[in-house]
Order: sequence, then C-alpha cells, then structure tokens
Amino acid sequence: MQRAEGGRVRLPLDRALTAQPAGRIAVIDFIRGFALLGILAINVTGFWGPQLATFSPLLPKAEPGATIWYGIAFVLFEGKMRALFTLLFGASLLLFVEAAERRGANGDLAQARRLCWLALIGYAHYLLLWWGDILFAYALCGLLALALRRMPPAGLAALGLLLFFLSHGLDSIGDLAGIAAEGRVLAGQGSAAEAAEQAAMMQRIAASIALDTRILNAGLGEAIRLRLASAPWLPFETTLSTLTETFPLILLGMALYGSGFFGGGWSRRTLRLLAWGGIGGGGAITLALLGWIWQHDFPPRAMFAMLGALTALPHLLMALGYAAALLLAWPRLERSRFAQRIAAAGRTALSNYLGTTLLMCAIFSGWGLGLGPEIPRGWLPVFVVLGGAAMLAWPEAWLARFGIGPLEALWRKLTWWGEARTFRQ
Repeated sequence: MQRAEGGRVRLPLDRALTAQPAGRIAVIDFIRGFALLGILAINVTGFWGPQLATFSPLLPKAEPGATIWYGIAFVLFEGKMRALFTLLFGASLLLFVEAAERRGANGDLAQARRLCWLALIGYAHYLLLWWGDILFAYALCGLLALALRRMPPAGLAALGLLLFFLSHGLDSIGDLAGIAAEGRVLAGQGSAAEAAEQAAMMQRIAASIALDTRILNAGLGEAIRLRLASAPWLPFETTLSTLTETFPLILLGMALYGSGFFGGGWSRRTLRLLAWGGIGGGGAITLALLGWIWQHDFPPRAMFAMLGALTALPHLLMALGYAAALLLAWPRLERSRFAQRIAAAGRTALSNYLGTTLLMCAIFSGWGLGLGPEIPRGWLPVFVVLGGAAMLAWPEAWLARFGIGPLEALWRKLTWWGEARTFRQ
C-alpha cells in the first residue's frame, strides 16, 4: 500500500527500492563495489606471495600476526565475496541483455561477443600480471549460462542449487576421507600408502611455492616466460576446477535478478530474514570450521578442503546475507558520499579489478618495488586499506567527466566493434 509522507506518495521498500532500470543498476553497482573491496582482502595474499599462501597462514612459512589476519579474512571474506561477486555477474548478464534489446540489438549475440572479449582480457590478465584471474572463468561460465537465460527464475534457481550442492556434496565425501587419512599420518598412525601420499603432497606444495616465488621475484618478461613455460593453460584449468561453483552461482544470480531481488521485488521482512539467517548461520559454520583448523594447526590437506567443498554452504549463505543486508541499507545510504563512492567503484569494477592487480604487483613483484619478500604477512591489512582507498579515490570524478570507466569503455568498444549502433550501460 502507498503511504503519504510530506505531501508526497511514497512507495514501500519492496516496490520503490529500484523500480527503474537505473535504480537496479545503482544498487547492483553498490553491492558490486562492496564485494570488490572484500575480494581485495583475500587477493592481497596472492599478490604478496605464492598461490598456496592463500590456503594457509603457515605457507610459505609461519610469521607473527599471520594467523590472526588469516582468521579474520577466512570468516568475513574468504569465498563469501567471490560468491557475492559471482551472483552479481549473473544478474549483470541479464541486465546487459535487456538493455541491449531495448536498443534494438540482439541481446544474446551482443552478450556472447562481450563474454568472448572478457575471456581474452582475462587470459591477458593472467599472462601479463597475475595467476589469480577470475575473468576468464566468468566469461566461459557466462557463455554456458547465457544459453539458459530464458528459463524462469525458479528453474534457474533450482538448477543452480542442485548443481552447487550435488557437486560440493560429492566432493566433500572425498575431502573428509582425505582429511581423516591426513590426521592419521600426522598422529603417526597412518598406513604406508597414506604416509607416502602425504609426503608426495608436501613435495608438490614445496615445488609450487618454489616456482611461484621465482615468478614473483622475476622481471616482467621473465615472469611471462615462466607462466607460458610452466602453466600456459592455467586459466582453463581454473575454469574447470571452479566450474561447479561459478556456473551455478551465475545461474542463481540470474534467478535473483529475474525474481526482482535487486529491483524491490522482495519484502523487507524476507530480506531481513535472509540477512540475519545468511550472515548468522554462515558465520557460525565458518567460525566452527576455523576453530577446528586452528586447533589442529592448519593441516595442509584440510586447508585445501576448507577453501573448497566444505565451506561451500557458509560461503553461499553469507553471500546471500550480505546482499540482503546491503539491499536493506541502500535506501538509507544511497545519498551518502561513502555509498556513492562504493557504487562508483562497482560501476568501474573491471578497471578497478585490473588496476588493483597492477598496483599490488607493482608493490610486491620483482618487476616493481619487489617488496613481497620484505613485507611480513601480518602487514597485509595495511595494503588492503591502501588498495581500497585507491579503488574509491578516482571513479566518481572520472565518471562525472566520462560516464564510464576506462577499461569498461574499451570493453564496450570491442563488444560493439563493427556494429552501427552504440550502447551504453
């Protein structure tokens, strides 16, 4: 029911939140900006050190303060922000198609071109700068999801959740068996085969750390050569290894968008329940898992599982909870300068994502300042604040002048290359 306030007719939150396309874009940008800042809290470890440092506070070595920072990031950010960002990618996939069709274009074809260019950008990101690219996987999974975009929201949600929980449930069975075997080996009770498997895993860990450290400390040309020589197909391998997370979450993001989640179609009460239940329930599970791995001194096989199938449920719960909480907060925050800065950062997500990689690699890598080996892991929160400040500092002024981020403009030009029409989202 409409309510009169100050001589005006005011719609309740579930209808007025983002009733127009511009409103949906604004709130999605705000949530995306929030997710982007949270992702930096995880990625900073991958910029600073070898890949496996992101899995354990004891890799490549134990350091003062490392465990505390790891625990904070594990509970609040790890997996949750990636899941939130992936949900938003699914929503934006449909948002782009709708906007293209309103301008008379073939939305599916335009989105397919857009995703193909994103895959090329993602591979270049990996090859030139950093092993942790997610754009390539998003592009390929997005192409799969695009083929299903005409499914009703309920069907997309059902399929996404089925794939998500079925795949992670099956993986969890193997993970639990591996964790049990590792526990027996560490307690001196494992079989000869289990001990040999554990020893082989530790050798692989040492080799991976040695190679990544070599790449981290190399000059730009040498780092590119090493990536091509050692792992030219890593973006494809990453896509396959994360397919059962990325693809279902994109489908779920499409379902949320189609159901009106980002457009005021869910009641305030439902959003509150989702926010409290998602953050509270997912946070409780995450804290319990953190307590277990901390008590057992972060065993390596268990740590790999903790950042995979075993934490899939709390990651999803907290991502949905964060999204609901931010939707509830947006009507009260949208006019604040800080919220506008976050939304501007989200609107320039591609430029910020790649720009942050460039900034952090310039600080930590051998072709830049080379501070990776010099900076203790416990100092990484300082660089999270630095990177976050950089992401928030420039987009408002840039958008006020140009209306679109620099890399977003390039991506748009590539998408519409050869087309008579122009497009602006």
